[in-house]
Amino acid sequence: MNNYIFYRKNPQYTANERRWRRSAEAYSGGREYIEQALIRHVSEIDMEFAERKRRAYYFNYPRAIARRITQYALSIEPVRRHVDAELVDDWSRTGLRTNDVMRQVSTLLNVYGRAWLLVEMPFFQGQPTLLEAKKERLRPYVRALSPLQVVDWAYGSDGKLVWALIAEEEYVNHDPFSPPVRLRRRRLYDRNCWRVFENSSGSVMEIASGVNPTGCVPLIPITEPDGFGLAANHWFEDVVRISEAILNNESEAQMNTVKQMFGMLVVSDSFARCAKKLAVSEGKEDNFAATVARSAAIIESVEEKGISRYISPSGVATDTIREENRYLKQELYDVVGLAVQGNSKEAQSSESKAWDFQNVSQFLCARAELLEQAELDAWKLMRRYDLDLNVPDVHYNRRFAVNDLASGIAGLLQLSGIAAGNAYKRAVGRTAVELLDAIGHVGIKEKETIINEIDQE
Repeated sequence: MNNYIFYRKNPQYTANERRWRRSAEAYSGGREYIEQALIRHVSEIDMEFAERKRRAYYFNYPRAIARRITQYALSIEPVRRHVDAELVDDWSRTGLRTNDVMRQVSTLLNVYGRAWLLVEMPFFQGQPTLLEAKKERLRPYVRALSPLQVVDWAYGSDGKLVWALIAEEEYVNHDPFSPPVRLRRRRLYDRNCWRVFENSSGSVMEIASGVNPTGCVPLIPITEPDGFGLAANHWFEDVVRISEAILNNESEAQMNTVKQMFGMLVVSDSFARCAKKLAVSEGKEDNFAATVARSAAIIESVEEKGISRYISPSGVATDTIREENRYLKQELYDVVGLAVQGNSKEAQSSESKAWDFQNVSQFLCARAELLEQAELDAWKLMRRYDLDLNVPDVHYNRRFAVNDLASGIAGLLQLSGIAAGNAYKRAVGRTAVELLDAIGHVGIKEKETIINEIDQE
């Protein structure tokens, strides 16, 4: 069988793969990322750079930003009405709740600018009874995929996916008496069927296949419309580059601190010549260090001071580097849209504060709308597998900043006094529930009960 299916990649995948992997490494952090991101100076010797790499540490701002956006956007649990509680509690069939899967989607969007939701059904043969289906948990499930997992796809004339190819790896380790095996696989979906291919020792074979009862490719693409939707690079790449600048600056500041503590030896030229002659006479020339670098001795001529001493970088240089890092950090959060006040120590005007909060609020509202639509599409796709499954009403929170709660309550009381129909009164009541939640957190089930009572009046 032709093994091209293991090498084909979508042009968008090929164009972004390197950046996606770099973003994933920055989000992950750790020693491996530090060794990749740390930049060596032109005049830095091996010994010195090796020490700097061993000492380096990483403030993981990319992960902090990606997680913070997700935490803000999903700080209030979405409302899901008329939903199967069992499915919500284990949406992925691996123990992840619906909220957990959607948090993964949000973070994937932050890191890559793109994510996928895969909706599947466990493979089974025959027609299991209801009892067997419940025991074996034969029901649809949803999982979040990164763009690095979906390697190729194609759209039809109707604007929908015709097929999609997913890269998979399986670690087979069932037998404790046999060595484990890592298998490379590709799962191909089209609108009518699915097929699994395995590459074993360079030989490709089809190992499984089945019918796709949904009539569509069971993958939901999720893309930030103002990113790849406009053929633009994703903003997280800039976050990574600024974070790497902070990493390298901090590494320099740290080494300056070390040099201030230990200093660097400066010896006279005459002493160096005498020491070298002595080393040669004793057959120990290899032990004489004459390398000029931060970690070795600096040799001065007799015409200069000629006094052996220790020198160290100025503390002012370290402070300057740290101040630059503070500036970069502030700009980092400002560019992303998470900063709500500037560097100025002066009090912000009410208009400035309102504008900052509005920026953050609108950013999070757009994210909530994107997640809400993706989840609703997943529920609809799940129902294609199981017609008895309900598609719930899904509502994500879109109120992320209440600048003046007292004014909001006063305004709501005035609105409630307006003589209007039942639909208007129900709208006022639902708004009151949100204000009540802002004053003191209302549980998701309690909020749903209150809203049901309002709608029934």
